[in-house]
Amino acid sequence: MCVSMDQAEFSGTTLYAGRLRHDTHGLIHVLGYQNTAVNLADGPNAMLLHLPARRMSRANFIPAGRSSDVLSRMVDAVRPVAGTRSGVAFMGSDDSGRVEVFDHDIYTVLLATDPTLLHAALAQVPPHRRPRLNPLLLEFYADHYPGYPIAVCCFDNAAAEQAKPLLMWYEPMYPNRLTLPALDCHTGEPPDLKGKVPADHWVLFGTDEAPDDWGEPVSYPPRMRHELRGFLPDTVMGAYFGERPLLNGDFVLTHKDLLAGRLNRIRRLPPPHVHRKRSGPGSGGNARG
Repeated sequence: MCVSMDQAEFSGTTLYAGRLRHDTHGLIHVLGYQNTAVNLADGPNAMLLHLPARRMSRANFIPAGRSSDVLSRMVDAVRPVAGTRSGVAFMGSDDSGRVEVFDHDIYTVLLATDPTLLHAALAQVPPHRRPRLNPLLLEFYADHYPGYPIAVCCFDNAAAEQAKPLLMWYEPMYPNRLTLPALDCHTGEPPDLKGKVPADHWVLFGTDEAPDDWGEPVSYPPRMRHELRGFLPDTVMGAYFGERPLLNGDFVLTHKDLLAGRLNRIRRLPPPHVHRKRSGPGSGGNARG
């Protein structure tokens, strides 16, 4: 479940949101994102992710290195608890008004605060990864997520199913609310915010303020890079969503509810978050942690 620049299929999505006080960066949120992509376009394609961050640059993207299974290890940690299908270099700048373009894993990433500027930077993307940018879709993000950094992750046909997890950290817009971007549309057109969309999601959370006996311990590789490990939680909670269609939007959980283990309070919120009331629970079933 995500937004693509052209026809595509995405399945088996895993989303992670964590909150921690990092030794270098202070209070931050960490986002993890991974799915199985099948590109149905005639040429290159791209995924779009809107990020609830105060600012972003290429420095906020965390290389997974050899630890490409880090998110699947989190799923393995919570699966017995949450149940199975039953729960819920290039040039650029991170300044506002500019577009940063860089390579990350299989992707060439365009990162901008103003989505309407992305088209002018498209020439910096290698031709074999350069998608068609629908101006209506870019206008949708500019209108519905003003001030949100937008990451356009461009990929070619051959690499569509070979991606490592996307991992990034940022200073959050809303420190006490964990948000996972899950807006859905796979046609290259603006998402339909009135209907429901199918789900196939593991939604995972972590926090460095977790009390004793909170969550499930994650078994990380013993040789994981120290830099990567510093962004990851010791324990996680999670739920699976996939029994029924959900309202189109993002998964949201307050940090207070996370600390209390209240995953039944995971909500689906449509854009823009700051102007719309909560639309009710988005869970497709049990959400145990």
